[in-house]
Amino acid sequence: MASRIMATITSRDRPGIVEQVTEVLVRHQANLEESRMARLGGDFAGIMKISVPEKRSAKLVAALGKLGKKGIHVGVRPIEGEMPERLAGHLPHEITVTGADHEGIVHSIAASLAELGANIEELSTSVVNAPITGAPLFNMRAVVGVPPSFGTGRLRERLDQIASAQGVDVVVKVIVG
Repeated sequence: MASRIMATITSRDRPGIVEQVTEVLVRHQANLEESRMARLGGDFAGIMKISVPEKRSAKLVAALGKLGKKGIHVGVRPIEGEMPERLAGHLPHEITVTGADHEGIVHSIAASLAELGANIEELSTSVVNAPITGAPLFNMRAVVGVPPSFGTGRLRERLDQIASAQGVDVVVKVIVG
């Protein structure tokens, strides 16, 4: 029987972080099932869904904790129960947001989505400099499960209101397939 754990890793960015973490997984016969990892500024962060033989789980968690001595900080928690791929009946949509960077853009969209009962499945943001002016431009991409009772049209209307209030452009697309 396998245990499943969710692990988060953070470290100052440098070569070899993923190798050191996955070496611990291999040593404990653990499998990296899903992950998202990225360099953010001068740091590296990742989230990992790991399965490990139940009898090896405690030793794996202890070994991951010892990576702190190498500057790699790992937090773990057990995954209990089955994790649904998508909330029942929710329809996947891609939301992209672009505009002048300022505080509150993500929160206003996330608050509206939560109010609608939508589930954020993926979200990434970045700030880049505009080509001519160098002004900071905000970019966001999210994959969101939307309850069928709400619908794409109403979602677009709600997000258009936020776009107007925040001074950003919002595009909503249904993900097919």
